[in-house]
Formats: sequence, structure tokens, C-alpha cells
Amino acid sequence: MDTEGATGRTLGGIDFSSVPFIDELSNSGTPPYRRGIHEKMYLTRRWTMRQYAGFSTAEATNKRFKLLLKEGQKGLSVAFDLPTQLGMDSDDDLSFGEVGKVGVAIDSIEDMRILFDGIDLGHVSTSMTINAPASILFALYVAVADENGVSREQLRGTIQNDILKEYIARGLYVFPPGPSLRLTTDVMKWCAKNTPAWNTISISGYHIREAGSTAVEEGAFTLSNAIEYADSAINSGLDFDTFAPRMSFFFGCHNDFFEEIAKFRAARELWHNIVTERYNPSNPKSSQLRFHTQTAGVTLTAQQPMNNVVRVAYQAMAAVLGGTQSLHTNAYDEALGLPTEESVKIALRTQQILSEETGAPEVVDPLAGSVHVEYLTDRIRDSALQCINEILERGGAMSGIERGDQQRAIHDSAWAQLSEIESGERRIVGVNHATDDSEVSDAGQVLNPENVKNQVVRLQSHRSKRDESTVQSQLKILTNACESDGDLFPYILDAVKSGATVGETMDAMKSVFGTWRAPSGI
Repeated sequence: MDTEGATGRTLGGIDFSSVPFIDELSNSGTPPYRRGIHEKMYLTRRWTMRQYAGFSTAEATNKRFKLLLKEGQKGLSVAFDLPTQLGMDSDDDLSFGEVGKVGVAIDSIEDMRILFDGIDLGHVSTSMTINAPASILFALYVAVADENGVSREQLRGTIQNDILKEYIARGLYVFPPGPSLRLTTDVMKWCAKNTPAWNTISISGYHIREAGSTAVEEGAFTLSNAIEYADSAINSGLDFDTFAPRMSFFFGCHNDFFEEIAKFRAARELWHNIVTERYNPSNPKSSQLRFHTQTAGVTLTAQQPMNNVVRVAYQAMAAVLGGTQSLHTNAYDEALGLPTEESVKIALRTQQILSEETGAPEVVDPLAGSVHVEYLTDRIRDSALQCINEILERGGAMSGIERGDQQRAIHDSAWAQLSEIESGERRIVGVNHATDDSEVSDAGQVLNPENVKNQVVRLQSHRSKRDESTVQSQLKILTNACESDGDLFPYILDAVKSGATVGETMDAMKSVFGTWRAPSGI
């Protein structure tokens, strides 16, 4: 290892090389990016601290956003409630009991205006975790930016827009796979022309892992989905280099410290190799896997919840040692309910301590050359590639989803893990090991039921004030566009700008596309 030209110093005064060179490995910033996509990684720029937030009302979430920005967060991440995630308005009968419960309720452009009131969309980076109605929520964001005079070229952030993982693991799909993939590709095409700094899709392994997959399955299923999206975009007429640099990924970070670090390193190398062989890009950024990480919500326990602070810290450290581009650290009380202001501050402080006090970001890929880490990286890379090839040989990710292949594999892995916990073979502190007699806490954010009533009143008021004939005209135009094979996003944008609600816009597309029930995979 080269230690000449030392650029770092430990707390005790020992000089070291911040960009160590190892003979048998390519350096960070060079293909196949096993060690990171940037030469100096966090030495020139830290990862983005992007805490996921959204609850109750647009006003309450706006207040939380401003608190997080004040406390040093660098990017916003919006959590939507279940009705919004399914494209339903708050006054829909099926929304009863879920409005504002696990995220913020967004029904119309009026809610989106309030959500980002006083926040400059030209300077902040925003991530939106939304999939089935992703095109609608992104259209609302663009509409508010247009109203505020923010150039579309200034908009920075990510729309998750990953519907395949909903069929595989999470279940919040609406349309059949074909139309869903069309909408995903459509947003990618529009953004390539209009919002070049916006990440058009965040291909998510996080929810696949949360559903019970192994680390290898998380990597394999995520990259298989990415291949499906890339092929779909190419088939729609896009050149790979026009959209690939704006594709991003989203992984979970679980408890096995070294396996998670190796997983991230393997995924980068694997994606580079797949892209180079399959698409032969001319832009080097097209083969770079950029990813956001969230610590594993499924590992949080309601028993002894303060233990979660420790779990999250270890997981965050693994994500940074693995080279993540942005990070969300879970709040310790999320197994009990929506996080409190105190718990989200601790979650953010966890990242800040990691960044400023541990020294971990001062060395590029500091575990490179570790016999254990390199062995795990190779094993995960090779096992995931074998799984991807099997999926491709059987027709690709979409075909597998329609048969329930990936769903079945996740069920099997989840059952195996649960069996290990119930037998005591896998120990969980506070659950089946090191338990005590303390009661499960009832702490957590308490929602005001009046907020639901107020949300419905605002929605009804919005409908009463708009030009109804214009709204219906725009919705009809959108429906007609769905019956053609043309681009849909411009018509969705026109509809929400006219005052159409999320549910109404979704229904206009449902009338053509219908809905779908996936095989369980069992």
C-alpha cells in the first residue's frame, strides 16, 4: 500500500494517505468502480444527509423540513401517506383511516404549494418516494417550481418512479405492469429533455430487502429491474447515454456490517460490467452506480427502543464505508410510530458525528484489501450475477414478476430468517436475547385527528374554487392520450396545473389502463 504523499492525520498525530493505492485493485474513480465512483470520494464532498420526512399535513411537514434544514440537513426526502402512494384523494372511501398516517397527504397543487412554502426549489435537492402515481406527484412539483419562477434546469433531486419493486415486494401498484412501465419510461424521456439535473428513477433494493430478501437477492433483483427499465427506455427511442447518468439506486443497510459494505462495493462493480457489456456506453457516467442508502427499518425493535440508536449508527457506518452518495438514518422510535422531533435530531446527529468525529470519511475505501471484505465482495458479485443471468434467461425481470418468481424467492428467504429468530439461532437483542421486563413504550408522534378533517375540507374547497370545465377538459385530453402510444407526462402536467387532483388524474388513466392483481409468488 502506498503511504507516500500522506494527506490525512489521525487524532493522535499519525499521518496517512487519504487515497491509498493497492496493487491488485483499481483505484476509486476508475472502472469498474468497486472502490467508489469518485477519485477522492468524501474528501472533496461528503455524502448528502437526506432525512426522510412526511406526516400528517403539508403544513406540519413543511415545518419539519425547515427544522431539518436548519439543523444541517442538505437534502429533503418526502414521505407520502398511503392514499397518496396509491393515487387516491383524501376523501376517497378507501382512504379512511390512512390520511396523513405514515406520510404527508398531497391531493392537489394547493397541498404541494404549502409543502414547499418558503423553500427555494432552485437550491434544495428533493427526493420523493412515490411510484404508482410518480408522474403525477412529479408534475405537481414541476408545476410549483414553474409558479415560483424556478428554471426547470435548476431542479435537482430524485423521483423514485420504480414500479417493478412494488410488484416484487411492496404491493403499492395500481396499473398492470405494461402501462406502469410506460409511465416510468415516459418520465425518463421528459426529464432527459427538460430537467437534466433530475434523477428520473431510483431503482430500489431497499423495499426488496425490507420484505425479507438476502443481500445477494437485493442486489440481483435491483439490477435486474434496472436492466428492464433501460431496455424499455431504449425501445421507446432513447439513447442509453441520454438517460443512464440520471439513473440512481436505493439500497437498505442491514445489520451484518461487513456483508453490507461488500454488497455496495459488489453492486458498483457488477453494474459497471453489465452496462459495459450490454449497452457499450460512450459516457463514463452511464456505467457508474450512484446510490442512496437508508438504514434498515425492519431491524428496529419496539422493545428497548433506545438500542435502535446503536443499530442505526453501525448501519450508517457500513453505508459510508461502502461508498454511499446519500444517507437516511432512521429514528430510534420508528417501530413505535412517526418519529418525534427529538428522535429525528438524534438520527441526523448520528450522521454528523460520523462525518465530523470518527475519521471514517477521511480515507477513500478504507477497507480495500481486507481479506474478508474482498472475499465477500467477490462472492456477492458472482452470486448476484448468476441470479441476474437466470432471470434474463427466463425472459427478464418483468416476466419473472408476472410469474411470481422474485416474490417467491423473497418469501422463502423471509421465512428462513424468521425461523432462525423464532428458534433462537439468530439473536435479536431485546427480542429473544438480553430481554428485560420493561413494557413496550408507547412513545412516538401523536397525530391530531382534526388534521384529517381539515385536509378533506381543504380538498373540497380546492375543488369548489377551480374552473371545473377546464379541469374536465384536461382530464379528457389525458384519457385520450392514454389510448394512443404518445408521451403522457405533458398532459399530466397540464391536468394538475388546471387544478385536477391526484385521484382524478389517476382515475383518468385507470379508465384506459385498468388495475392489476399480482400473483402472490407462493
